[in-house]
Amino acid sequence: MSDPLAQPVVDPFSEARRLAREDGDFSMLVATVPYAKYLGVQLSLHEGKPRATLPFRENLVGNPRLPALHGGITAAFMENAAMLHLLYQMDTARVPKSIDFSIDYLLPARTEELYADCEIGRMGSRVAQATIRCWQKSQERPVAVARAHFLLMTPD
Repeated sequence: MSDPLAQPVVDPFSEARRLAREDGDFSMLVATVPYAKYLGVQLSLHEGKPRATLPFRENLVGNPRLPALHGGITAAFMENAAMLHLLYQMDTARVPKSIDFSIDYLLPARTEELYADCEIGRMGSRVAQATIRCWQKSQERPVAVARAHFLLMTPD
């Protein structure tokens, strides 16, 4: 017998997606992915699609001589940008799991904000493929491009 006073279980992804889609408030969606929150990833809409931003922080520097951001930070930012893009686009109660991630570093990421746009190339019932482009001052001069596959659900 169910408890009449019990509150219904609310899927945190549904509410986060609703706020992002209706109000443009992505903070709750980012909070559903702890590492994205830790990195400080921010999302906003640009031409109707989510755009990720990673504000510069001194502790993200990997090479103080250049100075340049750590390559692992750039890769993690791009992977999380794609994951958040999928969460925004899909109606799922699970965070997509990374299957593989391939990155090409094109330029050093300098000590300033990073931006990333994600394009979903294919989304099936179990796997999605995404291409991520990351830049700083100009979209025409990317610092890195990546390709990733994500598991959307576990096989039955």
